[in-house]
Amino acid sequence: MTVAHWDGREPAPAAWRGGAVALGNFDGVHRGHAALLAELRRQATEVGGPAVAITFDPHPLQLLRPEQFQPMLTTVADRAALLRQAGADHVVVLRTTPELLRQSPEEFFRDVLHAGLQARAVVEGVNFRFGHDRRGTVETLVRLCQEAGLRCVIVPPVERHGELISSSRIRAALLRGEVGRAAEGLGRPYRLRGVVGPGQGRGRQLGYPTANLREWATLVPRDGVYAVVVTAAGGRWPAAAHNGPNPTFGDTARKVEVHLLDFSGDLLDQPLAVDFLERLRDTRTFASPAALAEQLRADVDQARRVCEAANRPQASEHGPTPCGVENAARPTTDTNIR
Repeated sequence: MTVAHWDGREPAPAAWRGGAVALGNFDGVHRGHAALLAELRRQATEVGGPAVAITFDPHPLQLLRPEQFQPMLTTVADRAALLRQAGADHVVVLRTTPELLRQSPEEFFRDVLHAGLQARAVVEGVNFRFGHDRRGTVETLVRLCQEAGLRCVIVPPVERHGELISSSRIRAALLRGEVGRAAEGLGRPYRLRGVVGPGQGRGRQLGYPTANLREWATLVPRDGVYAVVVTAAGGRWPAAAHNGPNPTFGDTARKVEVHLLDFSGDLLDQPLAVDFLERLRDTRTFASPAALAEQLRADVDQARRVCEAANRPQASEHGPTPCGVENAARPTTDTNIR
């Protein structure tokens, strides 16, 4: 899917105009966002126009207060794909510039929503803020829509197990290593993307070769060992991942290393998507490489059990969808991951 970019000043394409619009960072595209997109879809149907989701890149904090910026939960491409899956006809990435951030709420409404997109309905959440210094509130938006003759629907927040769902809560859960709680809020396992780079070959020497991720752009969960599912080489594979340094060998650099179960092939320089299912243990220092290898054997067995359980339909009744692992049988060939 092509991601469409727009600066808010150029004329918007005709396909985007005259429908229902929702704006936001939509980081993670979680269950709360899904509820908002469902309402966007309804409003678009009622006004007879497209459902348009507007997101921002870069995140405004990266320009305004870069020292406070936290890693994102989704890449722009994944965010756009998830918004399309949730009901948007068009996903437009609004380029965040100093000029855009200096606009007053009234100017932003006029240029982007009213004149630019010719919106007939606007759908937002209760915490929506816009315009210079975030001066525009939901009340401001309602007033501006009324003055312009636009529908304005404010969608209440979504709760799960008595807790409000938000990107910040999901981020906090991931930083604690609570990937299951994060999946509850997201409606799916948390995904980390990266490209496989060269490693030092220690995993291969221990009997558990790993794909070593580099160039990841989103949040890495808390250090430790996880049961994960990897999408790579045209398939999905149960796997065990380790985030963090390798203290047994004196390494202090933070890494993401993934051992794919039942896989044989070369993944160097290939893209990898890692879906986190369950945290298995902390990163630890072992007395010897042999002791580490023994623990890795247990980690791999536990990761296999977690992936097999997640792949059963009943596992998704109140949580993320099944992980769809294609190859869960015991290995018949040696793995060959750099």
